[in-house]
Amino acid sequence: MQYRKRAIEEKLLQYSEAFACLLLAGARQVGKSTLLQHLFGKTHKIFVFDPVQDLYGARADPDLFLRNNPPPLVLDEIQYVPELVPAIKRYVDRDRHPGMYVFTGSQQWQVMRRLSESLAGRVGMLELQGYSHQERLGRKGKTWLNTWLDSAGEGADAAIEALGAYSSAEISATQWIWRGCFPEVQELEEAVVPGWMQGYVNTYLQRDVRQVIDVRDETQFAAFLGLCAALTAQEINRSQLGRELGLSSPTAKQWLGALRSTYQWLEVPPLSGNVLKRVSGRPKGYLTDTGLACYLMRLSSPEAVQGHPSFGALFETGVVLECCRQLQVRSLVPALYHYRQHSGAEVDLLVEVDGRFFPVEIKASSQVRPADARSLATLRRNLSAPVETGLIIHAGSEVLKLDEQTVAVPFDMV
Repeated sequence: MQYRKRAIEEKLLQYSEAFACLLLAGARQVGKSTLLQHLFGKTHKIFVFDPVQDLYGARADPDLFLRNNPPPLVLDEIQYVPELVPAIKRYVDRDRHPGMYVFTGSQQWQVMRRLSESLAGRVGMLELQGYSHQERLGRKGKTWLNTWLDSAGEGADAAIEALGAYSSAEISATQWIWRGCFPEVQELEEAVVPGWMQGYVNTYLQRDVRQVIDVRDETQFAAFLGLCAALTAQEINRSQLGRELGLSSPTAKQWLGALRSTYQWLEVPPLSGNVLKRVSGRPKGYLTDTGLACYLMRLSSPEAVQGHPSFGALFETGVVLECCRQLQVRSLVPALYHYRQHSGAEVDLLVEVDGRFFPVEIKASSQVRPADARSLATLRRNLSAPVETGLIIHAGSEVLKLDEQTVAVPFDMV
């Protein structure tokens, strides 16, 4: 498979030159090992750990393993050898310098907790996600979303001028949604994509989930995955989540937590506090790959996506995840929220940068009108904090100025 440059490369190299240890976390098959092989394959010795076999004796005698393999090292899937972490701390404290150890992990709870507790102040943490549009197409340079964030404070005209360097890549929204953003899937024939997704789900159930929680009924957990796919881009009531499957509320919450900890589920909290009136308190949940969501919803082709009742939710999921991927390159990744009043006004995404809010509405339509900006106007009336020029991301191909405070852009700008 041809290597495609990842947008996070520069930030990752900066971290490796600043921290003794570096963790690159993310879901299975998003390209963590490939990226580290590309960046460090000629300078670091690489070990890939297995959940069953202690191939290198690292569990049995971690100190001997580290003595026999001095840094710099890449330790792939570090969650399978937790015994190494205390030993690494001792080695780092004895002779600390940048770039000693680079880790990958696909299980947030175990990896983050052990590393953050044992290596506090010694480890930098980054997250890798699936391909963005620019990565998939092999384009380089600053992404349009970050350009918008840097210019929107000067008004709609300034934002449109800054976005003039970008244009729609004319990507089929249904193809993009159905394939998702796993790197390997981009190279596959359409007929074998469902088989790849089936293998991914089976591996995920058999390896990752069992490392996090005790799942005795894999069939029921698979059904829970399907339910989460059907609920993507919706507000989540955790206490009611498992009722349709006959699960207790604590079990449903635990299983949803397992999805979050293995980077399969993203939650965007509601914007709350004294600055808002009558705001819903539920987070919105998103399965972290639209292709996986389509497989779990049994959508067999891109054509099946277009006419499906969940097309709008899948499109919103894809756009939110694309925004997250573009934001990962910023030195401080912005906080994300959603906004909803009980009266019905809703804004899909709020990006907070330095105390200012950048509102984003998502429309699964090629046509946008000034009326589509009503919720953004409601937000401005109710939020006392600064609200910058709003954005409507749509399925069309044009950049439009809808009013003095709102710009509409295509979802596939590069």
